[in-house]
Amino acid sequence: MAFVDLTPWNHVMLFIGQVTVIVTLSALIVSFILVVISLYSIRQKKLYFPELIKAGLVFLEGMMKAMFRLLGLEDREMLSFFIKLHNTMNAADFAAIPVTERAIFMPQCLRSSQCPANLTPEGLKCRTCGQCTVGEARVLLERLGYRIFIVPGSSFIKRMVKKYHPKAIIGVGCLSEVKEGIDMADKMGLVVMGVVTLKEGCVETIVNWADVYEVATLGIDPALIPKDLHTLSD
Repeated sequence: MAFVDLTPWNHVMLFIGQVTVIVTLSALIVSFILVVISLYSIRQKKLYFPELIKAGLVFLEGMMKAMFRLLGLEDREMLSFFIKLHNTMNAADFAAIPVTERAIFMPQCLRSSQCPANLTPEGLKCRTCGQCTVGEARVLLERLGYRIFIVPGSSFIKRMVKKYHPKAIIGVGCLSEVKEGIDMADKMGLVVMGVVTLKEGCVETIVNWADVYEVATLGIDPALIPKDLHTLSD
């Protein structure tokens, strides 16, 4: 009976095993370093090495999230940090895009429970009835040149993006909605900025309009910004 020499094959398998171990350990070490930097940034409320963290999240997101949880970071803190990181990384690109090529998507939960607006194929059509601050905000943002959509779900966002082809969008919503919207916009090749609401829920939520305006005015000549833009910031 002839015997097959498996020595070369054993060497190959051993090499593959060693490489796998080295790659896994390297990924764990890099993830741990990035998580430490991220946690320090969160505690100091200042981003350190954002580009490095962003690159790490692209390749090691699952491992980093597991480490965040292992170290006791709550999901809300983690999501808030990811959104802040994303906004920081996208701010310059967003500012470079003309406002006429931007759009803002707001959730319908910001409106009053007595809102008389009707749902259309392009979302809710605000009547500026004065029962909530959405109407006044819409008017000011449209004066800046924005296309505004008040939508009940992500399917409307996809439809409006395909119809009007904006190059950049601002998404307003709760933490999970903004994170999902950012992921969706990234896949669609859009520059996206997220603004998280102060209150979560399905009815009469709240957003700090000053945060919305701060993002919306990025890259816009101050001379073109309405003087009464600050009125809803109080």
